[in-house]
Amino acid sequence: MAIKLDLHNHSFYSSDSSADPEASIVRAIELGLDGLAFTEHDSYEASEPVEKLKEKYKGKLKIFRGAEYNSAEGHILIFGLKKDGFGRIGPYAPIRDIIRVVNEQGGVVVVPHPFREWSLLRIDIEKLNGISALEAYNGHNNHHENAKAASAARRLNLPTTGGSDSHHVNEVGSCYTEFFSDVNDRNFLDALRQGNYRGVAAEDGL
Repeated sequence: MAIKLDLHNHSFYSSDSSADPEASIVRAIELGLDGLAFTEHDSYEASEPVEKLKEKYKGKLKIFRGAEYNSAEGHILIFGLKKDGFGRIGPYAPIRDIIRVVNEQGGVVVVPHPFREWSLLRIDIEKLNGISALEAYNGHNNHHENAKAASAARRLNLPTTGGSDSHHVNEVGSCYTEFFSDVNDRNFLDALRQGNYRGVAAEDGL
């Protein structure tokens, strides 16, 4: 049975979002998602209050935490680092430095919306090492931007993820990642590394 996780969400713990995280969780359950990840801007610690919600909704929804870091060349999604471990090299660091730090600390890097016109990744993605996947299905992208990311993933032999990039509750679940084996807190990072998943646009598959 496939596990459907929306891997890219923001709440009011990010300055540009108005979404109550609990409302986003309830919305995900209503949509039939199996889980979602909160990836607040430039901080893992910002989503710390979500830990209480993980307990409240245990058995109803899988809830994960990460961060969306704004590097010198663009955004990257970081999973597996605790207490803002990436922050020791400061904001807007070169993307290669951040990727190196994340991998050294046992984390996982996913590149989100690399071809979004108004938030373009300003480096040749084919020259980046140490990334586990490309986000080829992003709820704030247009079809062309997502298609370019999917094409790049095929060239690089990388798996694709999907995430709504929600900043409002009604955006949750617009894109998600379909895992083909069970995913939980213990194996989440390994699952991301192994690549047994694909990105999906909800209009095509939810």
